Amino acid sequence: MKKLLSALLMATCIFGLTACGTEKAAITYDELTVQGLGKTIYEIASDAYDEAAIEEISGYDEYEWSQLDAMWRSQIGLKISGDNVISAINSWQSSMEDIGTAGEVNMQDIVVTADEDIITAIVPVKGSEHNAEMEIVFDSRLTVESVTVSVQYSFAELMEKAALNTLLGMGTVFTVLILISLIISCFVFIPKIQAAFTKKASAGETKTNASAVDNTIAQIIEKEELTDDNELIAVIAAAIAASEGAVSTDGFVVRSIKRANRRIR
Repeated sequence: MKKLLSALLMATCIFGLTACGTEKAAITYDELTVQGLGKTIYEIASDAYDEAAIEEISGYDEYEWSQLDAMWRSQIGLKISGDNVISAINSWQSSMEDIGTAGEVNMQDIVVTADEDIITAIVPVKGSEHNAEMEIVFDSRLTVESVTVSVQYSFAELMEKAALNTLLGMGTVFTVLILISLIISCFVFIPKIQAAFTKKASAGETKTNASAVDNTIAQIIEKEELTDDNELIAVIAAAIAASEGAVSTDGFVVRSIKRANRRIR
């Protein structure tokens, strides 16, 4: 019983210590200020720049960005890097086709949340085609870290996109499999092609060897007068062995000798 009470007491102490652990509180912020900055960024991304302006600011150097940053900081208290400005504009431009014509954004509709390190402002956008949300992430000093735009699709549209992606993926896989099958089926013809080339090479080599044998025998007969058939047989066997690359004449049998009716040159 005492051991059981001791165990329960120890468990209670552990849970108590765990509960007493300090949690880092969320950073403090002024909601109206964040909402105002969120609306300003939305207006910059959606209205303030056309394609010519985007191309112009994309070519800004460090000095020009510093001047623009100083103007935004002094006039509206906005702290954002040039890369994040371009990212926000590009994200909005890529979503415009699905959003359509966007309406005005009320600052009071912007939802602001915070955790330990960041502040997030969600700007709701009402479009003629689809609604969307612009998510703006600030750090503890209200410097913009990222801006993204996400279009809100209906369930049917999401299922349609998923089905199209599935069909596209399966179509790609089957196309690759068909190509691999065709390539593998072509392997049947490779041995036949190799055999044809080998046969031609062998025929040419045999013809060359036969010609070499004839020339060798002709030269030997021309230089030496061989009256004995045994000597002639020995010469022919030696010539054949030499043409075949054999060391000796073992295995070569000359059964008959017939003189060809052709003139040796």
